[in-house]
Order: sequence, then C-alpha cells, then structure tokens
Amino acid sequence: MTESRRAISELTKEQLVAWLRKHGEPSYRAKQIRRHATHGTERGFEELTDLPKSLRDALARSFRWSSVEPVREEASADGETRKALLELRDGHHIESVLMPHHGARNAVCVSTQAGCPMACAFCATGEMGLVRNLTAGEIVDQIRHWQNELAQRGERVSHVVYMGMGEPFNNYDATLASVRALIDPEAFGISPRRLTISTCGVVPGIDALGGEGLPINLAVSLHAPDDPTRARIMPINRKWGVEDVLAAAGRYVKRTNRRVTFEYVLLAGVNDAVETARSLAAAITRHGPTKDAHVNLIPYNPGAGGFRRPSVKRMETFAEVLQEQGIAATLRISKGQDIAAGCGQLKVAEGKAAVTA
Repeated sequence: MTESRRAISELTKEQLVAWLRKHGEPSYRAKQIRRHATHGTERGFEELTDLPKSLRDALARSFRWSSVEPVREEASADGETRKALLELRDGHHIESVLMPHHGARNAVCVSTQAGCPMACAFCATGEMGLVRNLTAGEIVDQIRHWQNELAQRGERVSHVVYMGMGEPFNNYDATLASVRALIDPEAFGISPRRLTISTCGVVPGIDALGGEGLPINLAVSLHAPDDPTRARIMPINRKWGVEDVLAAAGRYVKRTNRRVTFEYVLLAGVNDAVETARSLAAAITRHGPTKDAHVNLIPYNPGAGGFRRPSVKRMETFAEVLQEQGIAATLRISKGQDIAAGCGQLKVAEGKAAVTA
C-alpha cells in the first residue's frame, strides 16, 4: 500500500520551519531535526530525545523518518563494497552502493530512477526499462541510509556519485534538489567538488548543469569515439551523437573550469582496439585541451548484452595509447562484482525484467 505521509527528507528547510511555526514550535528546531536526519544514528523520531515528546509525536504523525526502507544488504568479498536493496513508499525497489576506500573515503553510488529508459546494451539496469523517477527525498535517503550506518562507527559519507540506476538528467529537478541538500552546510555539508553526476550524454542536461554555478564533477558515458559503434551499444546516440556530446562537455569545462571524465566500458572486439584508442584521443582533443579531460576505463562486468571483457594486456595497452596521445586515462579496479554491485550490474526484478524473467 502506498504511504501517503511525506518523508522528512522531502521538506526544504523553509517548509520545515513553516510546519514548526504552524505547530507553535520555534524555528531553531528545524536545524536540530535536520542535523539528526543527516548526521545522527537515530532511526526514528522517537529517538530525537533533545526534542519535546509532543513535538516528536507530531512529527511522527505528519512525516515518515525515511522514504526508503532497507530490505537486504550484501557485502562483497573485497571487504569494503556493500549493496543495499531499498523499498520505496509505493513498493518499488532500487539499489544503492557504499564504496569505502581503505578508510580514506566513503563514496555512495545513488540511483535517480527506478529502472532506466536508456537501454545501454551492456547495462543490466537498462533491461528493466523505466519504472519511475525518484523524488529528491528518495535520492537523499539513500545517502542517509549509509550515513546512519557509518555514523555508528564514527565515520561519514564523504563522496557521492550519481551513477546508480537511471539517467540523472532525465530526472533533472529532483537530482538538483538532492544536490542542494547534500551541499547544504546545515545538512550533509558535502563539498560540491566531491559530487559527481554521470550522464549517458543528455546534452540539454549537461548544458543546464553548466549554468547552475555549482562546481560539480561531470562524468559522461562515451564508450566509443564514432557514431556507428556508439549507436550500437547506446541508443541515445541516435539523438545526440559523439560530436554533440563532446561539444557539450567542452562547454561544461569552459563554464565551470571543472575537468570532465569520460566513462568508457571496454568491450572485447567492440571498442577496445588500438586504432579505436587513437580515434578516441583525437575526438577528445578536437573539443578542448587534453588537460580538461580524463578517461575512466571500465572493464566490462558480466551480465547484460553477452559481451566479453578484454584481456588485461589489451586494456592496459588501450590506456597506454591514450596516455601517449596526452589524454589522462585510468584503468579502474573492479569492485563488488560478486554481489552485482559493479558498473552496469544494478538491477531488480521489476519493469521489463519482471515480465521477461
């Protein structure tokens, strides 16, 4: 059954202050409530013991503590990566991933949609189709889920990557609202330079983000330097081709002075040849100084599309060719594959997947 109460995360500070005043409470209570919600270990309003019981009861009657409920968590054999299956208020599900890095940082990979309409050939989420967009609160509450666990051992979320289920720019308003909650110093207080939004190449979204005045990192899923290859694995290329996407990335760099990362999943026999690497370097160079770009090479994770991962030697050679052409390139170390938490592996049994399974 659909839950009608809004989650506390769905309210802006101004809306929460207005609710408090309506109930005869001082506005400073808003800061207390938001602090508990974003930094504390509490799991419900009843645990906010620095608030009057009457206020706690009123909050519980009016709002839910969270818009997501954990169903299951899995831990990877790598000893760090964890994946959560979360249930939304209407019974749909999403996945979110915690990616600690040797105690130095705690990155969370968040979803912006249940399912995804982009249908990239190598991505399991795309097999679901789009179930629905998430609200800003449902995005934020994925971070709150992990923040709550980390706070219990004196840690906190340090980085957020919008690389989970869905295309963030197809849910632009909610995505940006969640960003503003994350960078709010009275809420999570995460530096915008520690946020990364990833897109399949939705050009209007890239341009809109560039005009927000926020120094957010942009990651663009490119995966091929030419239209025929990219269109084969990414249907969006029929709308915005390689040159369109690279030109938009160049505009983003000029407006924000932030370097753009190009995500590139290596698929054996499809986009991993030496000549392809040279073509990729040339395409990136045409649209700006090479210092403004970084290529993140991602080994294909088994799952959607039936592709194969290239050999380690072939992937290393691809990276070396880019570097020889002056393009910074990193071959990513895959984590979380054993729990299907790697790039392109997030998927739940809903949407098209539920029909065809």
